[in-house]
Amino acid sequence: MISVNGLIRTYGDFTAIDNVSFDIGQGEIVGLLGHNGAGKTTIMKMITGFLEPTGGSITVDGLDINRDREAIQRKIGYLPENCPVYPEMTVIDYLDYAATLHGVPETERPARVREAVAKTELTEKATQLINTLSRGYRQRVGVAQSLLHRPDILILDEPTNGLDPSQVQHMRDLIREAAQHATVIISTHILQEVQAVCDRVIIIRAGEKVLDARMDELRSAHRLLVTVDAEPARVDTALKQITAIRKVEQLSIDGHQRRYALEFQEQTEAQQCAPGIASALLEAGCSLYAMQPEQRTLESVFLEAAAHH
Repeated sequence: MISVNGLIRTYGDFTAIDNVSFDIGQGEIVGLLGHNGAGKTTIMKMITGFLEPTGGSITVDGLDINRDREAIQRKIGYLPENCPVYPEMTVIDYLDYAATLHGVPETERPARVREAVAKTELTEKATQLINTLSRGYRQRVGVAQSLLHRPDILILDEPTNGLDPSQVQHMRDLIREAAQHATVIISTHILQEVQAVCDRVIIIRAGEKVLDARMDELRSAHRLLVTVDAEPARVDTALKQITAIRKVEQLSIDGHQRRYALEFQEQTEAQQCAPGIASALLEAGCSLYAMQPEQRTLESVFLEAAAHH
């Protein structure tokens, strides 16, 4: 659906985006995660055609952003950061105007506006001036305009920024509903947002892609945590018998007990090898106190990705 290859954006001597590549398939919900200033918004602006890349290529549904920008933009619903809307207009007038800009035929506009208002729960606010609305309701207006033309792709830049907990939950529900009919890209610096709604995360740090993985893969670590009472030489002798172990890292010492992380190529190997590891340690005279698969959180993954680059 979306293919980004070798994307570069520079401003004079400053490189904002440095050789970023990724592909996003139909129906995925992908989170662009990174600190403020990492380059997430710049990437989104280039995908939507609002900013020209300095280098690299972007194709959307087989169309090239340089040659077919308007055709691509017709496929995209976009909520920019800080939700720019016209505060002096009423909600319904603004949405009717936005539907015109999106190219919705005049005969279909009333129905599309009603549909967007209903989905974003704006019915009670439809005749109010936008400048009288709270931050949360303004965000809803921004999302409503992005849904008017029933886009194939929905790009939301910091969609829950400044919302209270109930508004955040409503926004998450909206995103999940939209994903039933569209590919969704969300930019955020909030880890919980990615964990709550995304199938996959792409972590951007200082303009570079440092990680791209599915959420279920991230949560399943390829390491087994083992706590034993034995000197290191005895542990090494026992573990050398297990050829599937790629790496052994000593994590901590507490009295006579030592805690190790055993790394495998695949998570399934850690599960399959656990009985053999226990037997090998016991046969070598090691007292085994604990053995468990490592559980990772998105927070730990984010910190690892930042530390390794």
